[in-house]
This record gives sequence, C-alpha cells and structure tokens, in this order.
Amino acid sequence: MSSPDLEQLREPPPFRRDRLAHAWILMRGIADAGDAIWTVALAWTAVQVTTPALAGLVIAAGAVPRALALLFGGVLADRLNARKIMVLFNSVRTAVLVAVAIWCVLTAPSVFVLLLAALAFGLCDAFYEPAASTISRQMVTRADLPTYGAAMQTSSRLGGMLGSAMGGVIVAQVGLAGSASVNAVAFALVVAFIAIWLRPRFALPRAQREPVLRGILSGFRHLRDVPATRTLVIALASLNLAAAPAMGIGVALRATAEGWGAEAVGVFGAFAGVGATVGAAIVLKWRPRREAFAGFWSFSTQGIAIIAIGLGPFWLVIAGGVVIGFGAGFGSVLLGATFAGTTDPSYLGRMGSIIKVGDDSLRPLTMALFGVLASATALWVPFLIYGVAITALIAALLSNKQLRTLSLRDADGSARDTS
Repeated sequence: MSSPDLEQLREPPPFRRDRLAHAWILMRGIADAGDAIWTVALAWTAVQVTTPALAGLVIAAGAVPRALALLFGGVLADRLNARKIMVLFNSVRTAVLVAVAIWCVLTAPSVFVLLLAALAFGLCDAFYEPAASTISRQMVTRADLPTYGAAMQTSSRLGGMLGSAMGGVIVAQVGLAGSASVNAVAFALVVAFIAIWLRPRFALPRAQREPVLRGILSGFRHLRDVPATRTLVIALASLNLAAAPAMGIGVALRATAEGWGAEAVGVFGAFAGVGATVGAAIVLKWRPRREAFAGFWSFSTQGIAIIAIGLGPFWLVIAGGVVIGFGAGFGSVLLGATFAGTTDPSYLGRMGSIIKVGDDSLRPLTMALFGVLASATALWVPFLIYGVAITALIAALLSNKQLRTLSLRDADGSARDTS
C-alpha cells in the first residue's frame, strides 16, 4: 500500500521549529474551546425554553444534515481547494453565531432559532471536516504526521475541556447571546488565520471533475480495490463503537445502580480525558517504528478495561476509564497519521467522510443495543459482550500482515505494500 509522492510547494522546517504548524494547532484548540462553550450553551438554553423531548431534538438536529451531506463534502474536499472550503464554511458558522447573538439580544431565545442554528452547524460540519482532514497531509512531512497529530489532538482535547468548564459559567452570566459571541470570535480568528497565514507546503492531487454522485461511487470503488485502506477505514469507523456506549450510558447505569451519584460520572469522564491527553502527548516525545501496529495494540487494552468498568469497584472503574482514554489518545493519533500518510491523496477527503459517516451511523445503534442488553439482562452482561467484541476486532486487525508492517518512516517515504 503506497500513496504517490506529493508536489512540494515549500520546504517545511522540522516540526519542533515549525511555527506555522504550531500556530495552526493553537488555533484548533481555540476553535474547540469556543465550540464547547457553544455546545454547553445550546444544551442549557434548549432545556430552559422547551420540553426535554424537544430539547433533545434541538441538540441532535445537527447530526441529520451532517450525515446526509458528509459524502458530498468528501467529494468537494478531493476536488477543490481545501483552504477555500474551510474559510467559506467557517465564515458561514461565524455569521450564524452573530445572527443568533443579535436575535437573543433583541428577543428571548426560541426553539425555532436554536433548531435553525443546530441544523446550520451540522451542514457546515459536513463540508468543513472532510476539507480540514486533508490539511495535515499538506502541512508536514509524512514522517512528522504522528507528532503533528499528537500535538493537534492534545490542543483539541485541552481546548474542549477548557471550553466545557467555561461554558456553564458564561451561559449563566451572559446567556446564549454571550456564548454565541465568544464562539463567533473564536471562529473569526480561525477564518483570518486560514485566509492570511495558513499556506500548505505540499499540493494534493485533485480528483477529476465528474458528477458528485459518481465521485462518491468512485470513492467506494477505491475502498473496494485497496485492501489496506479499506481495513484502516473500517477500523477507524468502528474502534470507538464499544468504548463509547460503555463510557456513556454504561457508567451512568453503574453509578445509579451502585449509588455512587452523578458526581462519579463526572469524575470518570475527567480521568478518561486526562488519560487520552497523556496518551496523545506521549507521541510528541516518542513514537514506535510501526505506527499502525502500536496503535491497534493500544486499543487492545480497551477490552479488559470495559469489562472492569462493568464488574469492578469504583476505583477499578476509574482505572478502566484511564486505560480506555490512554489507549484511545495514543492509538487514534498513530492510526490517524497512518491513514493520512498512506491513503491515496486524491481520495483522502472521501475516505475521511466515509469514516465519519460510519461512526455517526453505527455509534447510536451500539449505544441503543447496550441499553437494551442492560435492561434485558444483568448490568454486567453488555460490558462483557462489548469488551470481548473489541478484543476480537483488534485480534482480527493485528492478524493482517500488511497493517502490522506499515511504517511512515520507510526509506522511500511511502508505506510498502507487503501483500
């Protein structure tokens, strides 16, 4: 499995001295902090102005246009200039936030306004995210992708954690209008940075112009024809499907059954977040020779951790959260870098959109199934089933010789095809 060499537009400095990449990583953290502030404000305001059922509809509304348009966004990311797409849709998001802030200053927030804002954000995400996922391949050398990804994920997680902590305070003090304004400023800074300073160092080959539906189909044909890419895409779309239900509904159910209280759920989430941050940060200082192999091994620890969450005392549940977070933080950086460095660049946007569609579609199903199993059987049963399932998946992935031997530091600069 290999990807063609990219045309170098300008010489990238070593990552430790790459001020442009460092600034872009900082901007990502700022944007995620603003996003978290907005998410908290949207959820809180929705709960205050309408019924719980409608509030849930508002919060989930953005997922519908996102799921429908992601594949189209992937085609455009492979065909057009990624920077221009990012500037356009971040500008639309900024305009939406400004409009919401003005509306809420003039009158009270309404379900209609919240719903429109959520729908607009979901649609913008569908086009922004596939384009943004191609930027890493254009900014740094293939060998620096894991370090770049680790720094980006660390910044993103810290920004999200800080934004979540600030979100409740801001919405309590200045309401939805103030929260929307803060996020609008964050997005405006990102737009300015992309438009003025962000200049890719490598040019990605552009996909041929063809009808959008045909472009989507050609993406799936590429997935069919390139086994290693197909395996990576399936893996990245499914690796969180066991841990997410266990950490989401599972921990809440255990805390309720054991009488630990809602505080236990928050403590668990905090420790899992710290574990993920540490896992991603380690890649900044050390990385294995075979990135995919190490990434899958780090996810293999999640099986026993999920079972521990379902069966163990509180301290073991917390330890399980740390292990899951660490494995996800360390593994997702390495697997994401392997995906970006070995996927054919002219299909990078479409492959990224397929991963997101798969994750968005399957995660609610596994979440619902977890709840059904917990209701129909003993509470520990779904934890055991999901823990065994992720262990079996990782074992199957590690049996693939081609994935085990992938390296972003091969002498020829590409991942060798060992099939």
